[in-house]
Amino acid sequence: MANEEKAPKIKFFDGVKAEFKKIIWPDKNTLLKQSVAVVVVSVVLGAVIALVDMVVQYGINFLTM
Repeated sequence: MANEEKAPKIKFFDGVKAEFKKIIWPDKNTLLKQSVAVVVVSVVLGAVIALVDMVVQYGINFLTM
């Protein structure tokens, strides 16, 4: 009975191990480029959201005064 309970867990971890062997990890240069791209896009998107927020806030203040 103990073997029956462990069998699905062992099969699961064997599957996880097999899937990890299929992963192609990026090299240092690719990782650096993608990280920089994520940071730049995040900063630009944050600036756009802040600008839209200021414009909407100005518009609401203009309408309520």
